[in-house]
Amino acid sequence: MYDRLLALCGEHERLSREMATEEVATDPEKYRSHAKKVKSIDETVQEFRRYQRIEKHLGEAEQMLREETDTELRLIAEEERDNTTKQLQELEQELRILLIPKDPNDDKNIIVEIRAGTGGEEAGLFVGDLTRMYTRYAELKRWKMEVLSSNSTGLGGYKEISFKISGDSVYSQLKFEGGVHRVQRVPATEAQGRVHTSAVTVAVLPEADEVDVQIDPTELHIDVYRSSGAGGQHVNTTDSAVRITHIPTGVVVACQDERSQHKNRAKAMSILRARLLAHKQEQEAAKRSAERKIQVGSGDRSERIRTYNFPDNRCSDHRIKLTLHSLDRIMEGELQPVIDALISADRTAKLSE
Repeated sequence: MYDRLLALCGEHERLSREMATEEVATDPEKYRSHAKKVKSIDETVQEFRRYQRIEKHLGEAEQMLREETDTELRLIAEEERDNTTKQLQELEQELRILLIPKDPNDDKNIIVEIRAGTGGEEAGLFVGDLTRMYTRYAELKRWKMEVLSSNSTGLGGYKEISFKISGDSVYSQLKFEGGVHRVQRVPATEAQGRVHTSAVTVAVLPEADEVDVQIDPTELHIDVYRSSGAGGQHVNTTDSAVRITHIPTGVVVACQDERSQHKNRAKAMSILRARLLAHKQEQEAAKRSAERKIQVGSGDRSERIRTYNFPDNRCSDHRIKLTLHSLDRIMEGELQPVIDALISADRTAKLSE
């Protein structure tokens, strides 16, 4: 570990020197690349330099204990040795965590797709509730949320909805939300007060830039048609809705929320790129199938990850056996305790590997 940290310090110094040269400073692409690399390792380097300073203090305390005969000074040296030893142990654990290979998608924005599963209208209503929960969470984080496409039901829910969340390291916080979310509650339409169980699926896709996914225009089949459903007087009068089919993979994306065909097409392409990037990464993960699964789950849409029990005000994440009796606050966007527990479990699993 020490050798790896020394190598990182060397790389940090080299990149910083090169950023000050005319060759890199006058080349925007090179400069951005260098700056990105420096930023990605800066925290680790600073913590390691702190570790080295404390290690030096420990050496001085131990030398004093070897050479000093004065009782009072020896007591001071022993206290210094014990304190610095404890600090070094804590820092060593932090450095192990910082050396865990970073997910290249962690800094990306995300596209979230939520679809109603079993449970009929109640499942559609819960799609709306989860959308509101993630919207509130995004507001608390000062992120931006934008609906890309939706297919609403008659009772105020959604058959499916896709939205984009933009901000600082969004994927790193919400990447473990993918899977089946189960809800247990008395539906508004239930006359006899019986608890029903419904389910929805959530997919969290890192937003893909054009450089991440190369799409050949000749491999796209694009249909335009008139929007359907509620949306005002302009919705059904022009061919503004767009459906894009990626022929090699069969992935189909449709957008009709905007009045402008151009805007619907741009949103559809954004979703398509994210789905194709996810498809590409799933294939790469399959090639590495010999590696052990992270304990908090794979993000597979078929995996039941969480239950929201409204009668008991209980939220349970089944992957890490976490139960919180604060469902009312979680549904208002106070999701951070769940997210922190998932990130911690992920780090623990990777450290054990």
